[in-house]
Amino acid sequence: MQAIRNGIKGDFAEKVNQLNELTASFVPQAIKITPSAEKKAERKPYDIEELNERYEKLTIDERILELYKDFGPEDVLLTSSFAGNSALLLHLFARLTGSKQKVHFIDTGYHFPETLAYKEKLTQMYNLNVIDLKAEVWKHRFTSEYNMWTKDPDLCCKVNKTEPLDAISGNYQVWVSGLIHTQNEHRKGLRLFEEKNGILKFYPILDITPEERDMYILTHDLHFHPLVFEGYGSIGCTHCTVKGTGREGRWFGQAKTECGLHI
Repeated sequence: MQAIRNGIKGDFAEKVNQLNELTASFVPQAIKITPSAEKKAERKPYDIEELNERYEKLTIDERILELYKDFGPEDVLLTSSFAGNSALLLHLFARLTGSKQKVHFIDTGYHFPETLAYKEKLTQMYNLNVIDLKAEVWKHRFTSEYNMWTKDPDLCCKVNKTEPLDAISGNYQVWVSGLIHTQNEHRKGLRLFEEKNGILKFYPILDITPEERDMYILTHDLHFHPLVFEGYGSIGCTHCTVKGTGREGRWFGQAKTECGLHI
């Protein structure tokens, strides 16, 4: 295994194929967790249609409070990219849970310096307990050495985003993230709850309107990501983000619109 890591043979296309094979075969640094039978037995059963119907009638605050009546805090996975709209969701959870909910941040190694500074700022302001998730060093180095974001952006996202989260998602029953209907066509068709890859996904601010969002931000004096003021409507990795309205600046000029976490 070490020999494979230190020197993948062949031309670039072959290297990519080998990395894909290795990615499918090995999860060395963080073993992907599959819940035990005991853990599964402890989890509450749920009906997605019932959850959607019930939560759609609630306010955003009520949805978050209801979540902890339906699921234990140890079963809730909250992620944040610390990007343009992140302060909204993080402030909601900090205000309503007393900052007790852990926040997982996927550190791709390609974030803007402003994003990392913004993460530290919000962590201190809201007293957040943030846990960083990263790709294995050798895999990340491979994507860097071969500029994978230009040659195979899906593989780059897989290595640096989806795999680190997949390695821990089996610990949790419900995954909370801040998707919003107005962000793109795919997200426009979502409901508050959906099940993907064995985990229940919950989007508590999915149907918030731009006016409601702006009012919450003004009312609570939330801090925007600094790049918002420079014309970035959506903020991801440095190589795959340009200025633009909404998410139009993500993977600009490509058919790709999602990193793979939410599809």
